[in-house]
Amino acid sequence: MTLTARNTGPALRLTAFSVSRLRAATVRRVLLVSMNRIAKIGRVLLFAVGGLAGTLLLAVLIVVLFVDVNDYKPRVEAAASRAFGMAVTIEGSMGVSFAPGLRVALENVRIHNRGTELAAIHEVDVGILLLPLLLQQQIHYGSVKTKGARIYLERSRDGISNFQKTPVPGHPAPSLDLPKAIFSDVNVVFADKESGNNIAFDACEGDLADLKHPGGAPFLKRVSLNGKVTCAAMRNNNMSATDLKLDVVATDGIFDLKPITLLAYGGNGMATMRIDRSVDVPTTDLDFKLDRFHVEQYFKPKPSAKHVSGRMDFTMKVAMQGRGQAMRRSATGVMTLSGNNLTLNSVNLDAELPKFASSQDFNLLDLGAVLFAGPVGLAVTKGYELTSLTQRADGSTSIRTAVSKWKIDKGVAYAQDVALVTPENRLALQGGLDFVDKEYRDVVVALVNEYGCATVRQKISGPFNKPAVDKSHFLIPLGAVVRLIEKTKSLLTGREKCEAFYSGSLPPPKAMDKTKTSEKVAGAARPLD
Repeated sequence: MTLTARNTGPALRLTAFSVSRLRAATVRRVLLVSMNRIAKIGRVLLFAVGGLAGTLLLAVLIVVLFVDVNDYKPRVEAAASRAFGMAVTIEGSMGVSFAPGLRVALENVRIHNRGTELAAIHEVDVGILLLPLLLQQQIHYGSVKTKGARIYLERSRDGISNFQKTPVPGHPAPSLDLPKAIFSDVNVVFADKESGNNIAFDACEGDLADLKHPGGAPFLKRVSLNGKVTCAAMRNNNMSATDLKLDVVATDGIFDLKPITLLAYGGNGMATMRIDRSVDVPTTDLDFKLDRFHVEQYFKPKPSAKHVSGRMDFTMKVAMQGRGQAMRRSATGVMTLSGNNLTLNSVNLDAELPKFASSQDFNLLDLGAVLFAGPVGLAVTKGYELTSLTQRADGSTSIRTAVSKWKIDKGVAYAQDVALVTPENRLALQGGLDFVDKEYRDVVVALVNEYGCATVRQKISGPFNKPAVDKSHFLIPLGAVVRLIEKTKSLLTGREKCEAFYSGSLPPPKAMDKTKTSEKVAGAARPLD
């Protein structure tokens, strides 16, 4: 029994080992069969996908080579009109090509909305991604390029813009995911019928990336993008500029434009702007400065161009909200115009002013208009052109320094420190300029003595283009000589007490001379290093 037991033990172990090997081999065979089947399925799927892709590619090639895509123009126009919510027509030809990828070219595309032609585009080139088209039968755009466009934006008198889409119930705004948009030779005009202000941009080009919109909301309210834009020229009612360049980043309807650079009247301009269109009442914040611009170039289109010359600096920081007139009425901020060593040509004020009390043959408002000069907002000189000074052609006046600081509140600019100094006289201004209603708000221009008291002054009110002397309500025709002057009861001399008309930053001429003399003396007395 014992022997038998010894002989059978190894046999049993061998049998168990054989069974294990058999099981392992069986598992391997099952795995191999399964993998082969999976591979076959994969190959079948691959062939199917490849066949589908090949079929679609063949279909695209057939369309490109043998089908006149212009036959489908009405369908394309209808689809584009639904997408834009506006009337889109293609007056030129359509074409399909591979250069590279799938590209659709359109010529003379026009967009109409609210009775106006919003855009006329000479060439449109649309790139379509092939893989989503071949594998998913979905259209995904890779890029859109436009060349030669005229865009006309208009806000009507009732505040409705021609780019506002008419809502269609059950058809929310579509989403947008466009990697790149490139445009060149684009001219843009914006006409505000409500205020009469127009702005135009000429020969613009740009490169925008990552244009995204989730859909279901007005375009500007949720759009995101980033890029660069340049324009050869820009002009509006109050100023013109060239070589405009800006970087723009928009995130969910909040636009940051910075830096903005431009050239205007021989000076360098720089600005930053933030526009928040994500809220129901849009807000705009602008910070602008123009360094060392030529005043005579600002006046160039007018007869008064020859009368003021020199370089000045202009700055403005303003915040606004709303649209149209509401936007201007909400404006708050500050603006400053300043300059040294200016020249008022064709008249010697220091020789004329001592005779002014008796002759009264020119207008103090003309002198005050020098302080209104400056691009952006200071539009008083657009209606009033220094006409009484243009009649005088003797000599010239050196304006040593001029400062014009204003506080803007609800669309009205109030004088804070507005004055100029000649070698012998000082002129100051008080009051407000209403740029919404375009009228003077009790503006007073005065000659002030060394104590800041007004010796002669003139009060002006009424519209910018037809100002009136407040007491008599006598209208002053443009170009006429102003003779109605409100003088003080006596010309103040000595140290008599008076109510100071001007207490700003510019000292009287004699004080300036003393300051310069003391500076020279101090400089001469300074020990050598």
